[in-house]
Amino acid sequence: MSTSAATRAYDHVKASIMDGSYAGGDLLTEGAVAAAVGVSRTPVREALLRLQADGLLRLYPKKGALVVPISAAEAEDVIEARGLVEIWAADRAVARGERLALELDEQLRHMHEHRMSGDVNAFSAADRMFHERIVASRGNDILSKLYRSLRERQICINVAAMRVDDERMDVAIVDHTRLVELIRSGDHDGFVALSRAHVEHAATHIRAVR
Repeated sequence: MSTSAATRAYDHVKASIMDGSYAGGDLLTEGAVAAAVGVSRTPVREALLRLQADGLLRLYPKKGALVVPISAAEAEDVIEARGLVEIWAADRAVARGERLALELDEQLRHMHEHRMSGDVNAFSAADRMFHERIVASRGNDILSKLYRSLRERQICINVAAMRVDDERMDVAIVDHTRLVELIRSGDHDGFVALSRAHVEHAATHIRAVR
């Protein structure tokens, strides 16, 4: 029961940070989170500790938990690290060819569906999963976990800096479709070049509004 309650509290706070409901600099209290989730303070305390370990919160005894704001320097570091991991995964991704392409086709279908319905959060989740599948193809669980945390932090950056609009979703679909085509054709150099351009495009948007 306690574990389930802690997980619910963790999921609630994390989702609220990711969608901007809890913004960088906000101070959360155990009581407020407990009331929002409908649990006692003990599992909330456990959830906040987990979120501090994730780097999303900073705990202050007897005061609460601060949603860690994102600096311009951190935003640059996250984008750079994301790009490095994606390029590192390129060899294995292209080598998997059609097998990986079929997995990515599924995420592309989801992206198209969410673009049509206007569900930005679901679109972003499908976008993130697309790239996570590419990184996971390398078979390194530690770096896959690191990459996942980088993408989650980037979502926080996006929320703080800008909202995903129709044009950005359309560009993402075009880029992702081309990435799948490059994997299918075994074009390693083209895949690496577009991956770099794709990450830099995201970085440019973030820099323009910070």
